[in-house]
Amino acid sequence: MFPFRMFSVLLMAGASITSVHAAEVGVRTFGVAAPERGRDIEVTVWYPAADGGTPGLVGDNRIFKGEPATRDAAIATGRFPLVLLSHGSGARVETMGWLATKLAETGFVVVGPNHPGTTSGDSTPAATPLIWERTADLSAVIDRFSTDPTWSSAIDPARIGVVGFSLGGSTALEIAGARADLEAYARYCDSYDKWDCAWFAGGRGYVDEMPVDVDKVDLRKLDKARFEQSNHDPRIRAAVLVDPGLAQAYVDDSLKAIDIPLSFINLGGPGAIPEAVIADKLAALVPQASYATVTEAVHFSFLPECKDGAGDFLKSVGEIDPICDETGSRSRADIHAELKRLIVDALQRSLKGSF
Repeated sequence: MFPFRMFSVLLMAGASITSVHAAEVGVRTFGVAAPERGRDIEVTVWYPAADGGTPGLVGDNRIFKGEPATRDAAIATGRFPLVLLSHGSGARVETMGWLATKLAETGFVVVGPNHPGTTSGDSTPAATPLIWERTADLSAVIDRFSTDPTWSSAIDPARIGVVGFSLGGSTALEIAGARADLEAYARYCDSYDKWDCAWFAGGRGYVDEMPVDVDKVDLRKLDKARFEQSNHDPRIRAAVLVDPGLAQAYVDDSLKAIDIPLSFINLGGPGAIPEAVIADKLAALVPQASYATVTEAVHFSFLPECKDGAGDFLKSVGEIDPICDETGSRSRADIHAELKRLIVDALQRSLKGSF
């Protein structure tokens, strides 16, 4: 739940598709009607490809390496499980492309929205705790892919999963059935002055890609009924939650009632996982949950691989978070390889069969 600072705008400024050798993965970007928002939201979908289209790199920019895919390629024949992606605060779904590409290669249709209010160039503290808007985004995506003839013939509606990172992990957990307690979350921020709680203290946000001064968020003034409502969508049959935010706010009984497989993953070893996202106790309450840690990783390890010199460039433009820093003896590529194995294995087990 880090609110990326200068990085948030840089992602918007540099995103592109660059010509490369053709890939086995197709990609498309389009709008999906989102009734909760009263507008369309932008989604990107990765899928097993047949032929046609334009090869390129998705998510390639000044900071991050892109991933190869073929823009507007034909969809391969078959009915594939659908996996939703929910990005972290201040990021974009394209930053999960390294994972989406692997999942599509493995035989999943993978789609995620850029959540308004918490995406690059459009990110404020006030929008961050409105998890019900994010879960509604995901439900709207399921609606579209279940009814649009282009996609409904390519997905299996009985095999729908979700993968969320950070604030996206909160989103995934709530759409799977967890409910949050507003007072518990407020008490947590009363005594914790880092991560999401530091973001709520005010300072700078981004609207229409421009930095703006933002006021402090008083969590106790949020709409309590909406914050604590159930956002469960029973069409979700499995969830993977990587460093999920709001970790201190969930109602125990709601976790105990979740009846689908959940896979919790924390980035880091014992004693190195921040309080904001530590998930071992959450996993212990969910009947069909697993829990894993990825050693020598940090929260930012889930972001794409950085280009040479990107870290120095970020520091030169005022980014204070260690977006590109490597940790320990492991490269980000090595950490990604482990995460791909964990996430693909979890989804193959829980969505019935290997592909």
